[in-house]
Amino acid sequence: MSNESGQIQHVSDTARWVAVYRAMESERPDGLFRDPYARKLAGERGERIVESMQRGRTWAWPMIVRTAVLDELILRAIRRDGVDTVLNLAAGLDTRPYRLPLPSSLRWVEADFPDVIAYKQEQLRGERPAGLLEHVGIDLTDVDRRRALFGRVGAAARRVLVVSEGLLVYLTREQVAALASDLAAPASFRWWLMDLGSPRLLKMLEKTWGRATAAGNAPLQFAPAEGTRFFQAHGWREAEFRSMWEESLRLKRTVPLAWLWNLVARLYPKSKREEIRRMSGIVLLERT
Repeated sequence: MSNESGQIQHVSDTARWVAVYRAMESERPDGLFRDPYARKLAGERGERIVESMQRGRTWAWPMIVRTAVLDELILRAIRRDGVDTVLNLAAGLDTRPYRLPLPSSLRWVEADFPDVIAYKQEQLRGERPAGLLEHVGIDLTDVDRRRALFGRVGAAARRVLVVSEGLLVYLTREQVAALASDLAAPASFRWWLMDLGSPRLLKMLEKTWGRATAAGNAPLQFAPAEGTRFFQAHGWREAEFRSMWEESLRLKRTVPLAWLWNLVARLYPKSKREEIRRMSGIVLLERT
């Protein structure tokens, strides 16, 4: 993560980009969350990446909504469902173990590329997480190491919540299928929290962020036409779907003239409205 250009050169660079959005929201008087570390973690490179992206700041809202909704669902899973371990895949520059009110007994495991882990540890040296935090430097496409990690985490836990924020879209269908099957193997892996888009969303993103991420060897790929049904063959089923559009309205972080778009959408047939509703969302899966 040391390159100082303003272009995305690796999928790990997207972590700095998202950190800028968390910093922007945190600095609002009415911010949905507070991440006091985001600006430092993003650094000047993060700012340059956002400036280089087409409509980089205008399209901050989906990332901000995603962060806020995931915060809410993670805390609910710990409180309501008795989750004792969170496994955060492709954790990037996420700071939830430092900024969320987590139980001191909670085990939080962050897995990402070794250089990403090293950079974050350096920047957050001296900061104390709320629970028991473990960092694992790993390429998650290394199947043997991935399975070993899942087995080790699963054997030491009773109820695990897996989080994969901003990960799946960069993988192929085959990679996601293999990952889903591996996550279903440990009996203690009970829930999986992710963001998921549709082919329609992917086409939209290709006109804005898609070119920049593809140029940085991080093409946008996974957006299954069958939605969450994709995961049923691999041991998972949908437990909850939060529409990104509906959540953006609820949280008051949405596009200009959102009320007009919402009004127009009511004129569409029910099937079309549902397609739009599920174009992008936060999904909680549970093991079958």
